[in-house]
Amino acid sequence: MRFDNKIAVVLRDDLLTWQRLNVTAFLVSGLGSVVPEVVGEPYVDGGGVEYLPMFRQPVMVFEGGKELLSAAHGRALGRVRMAVFTSDLFATGHDAANRAAVRAVSTADLDLVGIAVFGPRNVVDRVVKGASMHP
Repeated sequence: MRFDNKIAVVLRDDLLTWQRLNVTAFLVSGLGSVVPEVVGEPYVDGGGVEYLPMFRQPVMVFEGGKELLSAAHGRALGRVRMAVFTSDLFATGHDAANRAAVRAVSTADLDLVGIAVFGPRNVVDRVVKGASMHP
């Protein structure tokens, strides 16, 4: 199935494995609350146990260097919905501290380690241009 919109995550290529997983989870966590149509119906197993719904479309995960991530961020600004994860967030312990850490840095100076974007397929493709699919 081909979707009109695309969900993509771009991670900095120098992250440790646990950081990549953590950043990806954090970045996509808010998408369903602001774009509810990306979330499908709850799952139910054969025994009648209900499970939480998930995205109804794939999440494409890419990687690239610090400069590529900064360029992708710039291309995404004002064009698609975006979540950011900065290196400062590895040192914080809760949501309020995370938001304060991002607010303390100007847009141009964010030390990005990951972004998640959602928008029209062709726009997202331009945002992530130059990034490689995550291995």
